[in-house]
Amino acid sequence: MRRTVSAGAVATLATAALALAAPVGQAASTTSTAHGVTVARSCAAPTQKNVMACNALKVTAGTPRSAHAESDLTAAATPAGYGPASLQAAYKLPSSTGGSGQTVAIVDAYDDPNAEADLAVYRSQYGLSACTTANGCFKKVDQNGGTSYPRGDSGWAEEISLDLDMVSAACPNCKILLVEAGSASMTNLGTAVNTAVRLGAKFVSNSYGGSESSSDATYDSSYFNHPGVAITVSSGDNGYGVEYPAASKYVTAVGGTSLSTASNARGWTDTVWSGAGSGCSKYDAKPTWQGDGGCANRTVADVSAVADPNTGVAVYDSYRSATGWMVFGGTSASSPLIAATYALAGAPSSGSSPASFPYAHPSALYDVTSGSNGSCSGSYLCTGTTGYDGPSGLGVPNGTAAFTG
Repeated sequence: MRRTVSAGAVATLATAALALAAPVGQAASTTSTAHGVTVARSCAAPTQKNVMACNALKVTAGTPRSAHAESDLTAAATPAGYGPASLQAAYKLPSSTGGSGQTVAIVDAYDDPNAEADLAVYRSQYGLSACTTANGCFKKVDQNGGTSYPRGDSGWAEEISLDLDMVSAACPNCKILLVEAGSASMTNLGTAVNTAVRLGAKFVSNSYGGSESSSDATYDSSYFNHPGVAITVSSGDNGYGVEYPAASKYVTAVGGTSLSTASNARGWTDTVWSGAGSGCSKYDAKPTWQGDGGCANRTVADVSAVADPNTGVAVYDSYRSATGWMVFGGTSASSPLIAATYALAGAPSSGSSPASFPYAHPSALYDVTSGSNGSCSGSYLCTGTTGYDGPSGLGVPNGTAAFTG
């Protein structure tokens, strides 16, 4: 399959600044165009240390290759972008039988007042069971576990909708806990992670990132060291380079791919997405289960899933300027997909390190062997290759066996 360098490294391809009001400590959002698809960042790039941005990319013009992909609905009725049937088929997910009783937590900044209503539209469109506060499937809390929700933010609301929809697509039987941080600071987002774990979530998805800093070791111990909990983090959308908290040794760093149908036994193929973050951490130590020799510290990523906006996913969001059905990409899509895959595999054992699970079962993943996300002298740190590589990690899900202890 021809590798698609889709709307990937937005920071370097940016062609126009959107006139959007950005939260304090963040720059204006940008747009970029590649291969006929124009995308915009949902969240502005951070301009202050230890402030995070979400990794969601919204298709604003053009037709993604994943348009009208669902085979169980007529094209006229199907929103553009991959939906649950396609994602479950591509990654061989036992979504009809797995996940019952498991709670996947989504950690994001700011409030999406329409989160539950928009989730209902998505699930209804694809024939998924209702997931509401009333039936106990859905719960929304602030970063401390209460109901003093932060102010609304349209960009982070898009991120929230993307996250909720991807958990629903991969694990329709899972419960969902949305924890909204008061701002995009690492301190507030980290507090929200701790709250998610305190409230019982064994799977926590984080679709945001920022520059590495000397504070990362402190953040590691304060917010991400939760044995027996699978914490996933998106690797970033700027191509070759490392973000935090994907660099944390306590999390599963999730890279991104371009996903397309193929005439092979699997019926699908993944290649490295040009925008996926990867590389060698400056500050975080290498976990014992990582064995690649080209990086003395933590290497990003561990595993991956679809993130290319040109092979993007269907999302429903209606808050403020949102238009309803849209197509999204970015590693903000792949992180909740992998968190839900962990949930399908069952709760990790007490005291375990779920980030290590894929390294014990590499043959239970589809290897991603082609594509690149930048220039690093041909190194595996930026190039898809047989076995482990930076942008796609060990590969993409082939069922759930790689996500069990």
